Amino acid sequence: MPTRTPVDLSITPRDRRFGRGQEQNRHWLGGDPFQTAIYNALSVTFPKGEAFFVESVRAFRDGAEPRLATEIAAFVKQEVMHTREHVAFNRRVADAGYDVSRLEQAVDDRLGVIRARPPIVALAATIALEHYTAILAHALLADRTHLAAADAQSAALWRWHAIEEIEHKGVAYDTWLHATRGWTRCRRWSVKARVMALVTHHFLVGRTQGALDLLAQDGITGVRAGWGLFLAAFMKPGILRRVLGPWIAFFLPGFHPWNEDDRGLIRSAERDFATA
Repeated sequence: MPTRTPVDLSITPRDRRFGRGQEQNRHWLGGDPFQTAIYNALSVTFPKGEAFFVESVRAFRDGAEPRLATEIAAFVKQEVMHTREHVAFNRRVADAGYDVSRLEQAVDDRLGVIRARPPIVALAATIALEHYTAILAHALLADRTHLAAADAQSAALWRWHAIEEIEHKGVAYDTWLHATRGWTRCRRWSVKARVMALVTHHFLVGRTQGALDLLAQDGITGVRAGWGLFLAAFMKPGILRRVLGPWIAFFLPGFHPWNEDDRGLIRSAERDFATA
């Protein structure tokens, strides 16, 4: 199987808990309603979304070589713990006064559409979304100003999650290569490119609608809401602007998530956890 996953990569589930018994401020990211809405809207997708990733990868684990089978098992453990922690985080979001039911229903509706298609489509959607989480995780760890104003427990949660998203970023893709090993390179590229285009549309529209819903609950609507989200996402701190290049890389010949070995970000973040 053609993979560029480092041979010495170790995927290590880190069983950590964050914010238990802590009351979370409504605008936990430095009092900024726009940045808070972006992260909250993303977090609401994680419990059901990551369960979907696990389901999609597990559907094609039969016949995987031992190394990939081991990585799939570690991937599942990491995703299960991510789900647990974001369920707790989302509960704190609700306790702060937000109604996230509409956001959760939107996730259910979108996943229902994908599940109605053949399992290979679900796996293609998973590699696209896993690429998103990996490049966002890279941006988050590469520039600590993104969470500098957040409360300590929330910042630690998102950085812990980012570490593990980078660490297992090749698992779904290697599973895709295993599942499509009988395909031509042209067919494999065509399917993944079309699915990524659809996923990009639904990801950006869905998360924007979710963030706008949360901002409306703060009394922020219309042009103010839209402009504030745009500035936060694309200007300052501009996390979406910073992932444009890595997003384009997904469409290039020879793409693999580990074409960029960014384990140095993991080591740096791990040192920060040890110091804390």
